[in-house]
Amino acid sequence: MTCRLANTLKKYGIQKGDRVAVYMPVSPLAVAAMLACARIGAVHTVVFAGFSAEALAGRINDSECKAVITYNQGIRGGRIIELKKTVDEAVKNCPSVKHVFVAQRTDNTVHMGDLDIPLNEEMAREAPVCVPESMDSEDMLFMLYTSGSTGKPKGIVHTQAGYLLYAALTHKYVFDYQQGDIFGCVADIGWITGHSYVVYGPLCNGATSVLFESTPTYPDPGRYWETVQRLKINQFYGAPTAIRLLLKYGDQWVKKYDRSSLKTLGSVGEPINHEAWQWFHKVVGDSKCTLVDTWWQTETGGICIAPRPSEEGAEIIPAMAMRPFFGIVPVLMDENGKVLEGNDVSGALCIAEPWPGMARTIYRDNQRFVDAYFKTYPGYYFTGDSAYRTKEGYYQITGRMDDVINVSGHRLGTAEIEDAMDEHPAVPETAVIGYPHEIKGEGAFAFVVLKDDTVQTEHVKQELKAIVASKIAKYAVPDHVLVVKRLPKTRSGKIMRRLLKKIIADEGSNLGDITTLEDPSVITEILDAYEKYKSEQQTS
Repeated sequence: MTCRLANTLKKYGIQKGDRVAVYMPVSPLAVAAMLACARIGAVHTVVFAGFSAEALAGRINDSECKAVITYNQGIRGGRIIELKKTVDEAVKNCPSVKHVFVAQRTDNTVHMGDLDIPLNEEMAREAPVCVPESMDSEDMLFMLYTSGSTGKPKGIVHTQAGYLLYAALTHKYVFDYQQGDIFGCVADIGWITGHSYVVYGPLCNGATSVLFESTPTYPDPGRYWETVQRLKINQFYGAPTAIRLLLKYGDQWVKKYDRSSLKTLGSVGEPINHEAWQWFHKVVGDSKCTLVDTWWQTETGGICIAPRPSEEGAEIIPAMAMRPFFGIVPVLMDENGKVLEGNDVSGALCIAEPWPGMARTIYRDNQRFVDAYFKTYPGYYFTGDSAYRTKEGYYQITGRMDDVINVSGHRLGTAEIEDAMDEHPAVPETAVIGYPHEIKGEGAFAFVVLKDDTVQTEHVKQELKAIVASKIAKYAVPDHVLVVKRLPKTRSGKIMRRLLKKIIADEGSNLGDITTLEDPSVITEILDAYEKYKSEQQTS
């Protein structure tokens, strides 16, 4: 499949170094599209199939893609997604695109225009052998766009040899992958986790890799565990946001299925809170599986800090990434850019030595690359995260530096407050942001999602404040707790705290770029709840 696709690309003039956009959901053909590009020396840029036409066009134009590979339609959670329509709308504004290759995911016909080529038919005519292009170790393998602190996404560049080595080694050692294991990473190929731990890492190690096209709750909240039972998955790697979502539905959906094949569980994408960690470990893993909370970034190419590899049977502390991977040298920096020595310290997390998987540049904007990652602490890679080194020398990621608030002179990670509140049995999810406070400098404002059957809302709010006081300190207690139906999230499940900040700064009419929001109607819901909350505050 890869060779036929590669030969089709070559037939239509795609050459070594050309950029190709892949706008497809998780599927064998999408993986073949990535590998076909790699085989002929073209550079793939996978755009998550949930992005809008505008977001897709922006990425195509920034990387000057010569072709787009897509499907007529996608299927997600039982719904049809009009992928080709989105591509049509996008490429109207993309002069670099010469061809759009359209594969069939459903039997429905879609409009085919001058640029469009029916991919399945063309592949059938091609030879099943394509000699791979000879590449330099530092040639580009792929680009992947990620959002920075500013609105414009950055095209992170990864190269051939170092990236592949790092993806393969971390896959093998962090998850204790053994020959013959079935590796199940449920990430989308549109994100770095899907690149490194669905495609490149497992395949380089000769693993069987599971592709998960659906959502965790379709057709019901047992979908992950039904898949584990049916495919006898040995390693399961997913996101805390999905775990928190499933936790809400109760244990019965997990216990319905046989999960005895599982050996290792992994968590990725954000810090996992204690309650979710315990549920994942005890309920999903039956307290028998190693659970690795993995810290890394699009920019690092692969896992940098995780509890494994380690000495045989070494302790794992819940909800902590703990141990740097081979060759990763983490350092913590203070406010003045000095390295913090010793243990029981918190600071800006930097990496002191280069490693094979690190990003090489931002496409066509090396200055932004230098400014974002190497200027803040000269001589070090700055991760943008803050971390705590425990008394034992382990690393705990405490949140983004831009999610750190300062309350009455105390430095406080909003993730810590969220973690504390998330432990309340009625609270599956929270988001805490800082806001200007006339006395304390900054105060904490909490947005809280409650389980559906919660009745005593006011009572829960008081309990939440008590939990934060007892878990962290009185000064950490949020001044405001607003109950909302749901939180604004990107399609990969990250909470868009920037939007929450704007809402409580009364800038609800000026939200900037919200193309990555999974469901924009959530903003209206929260604005309404906030206005109601404000008027209640004034009357009381």
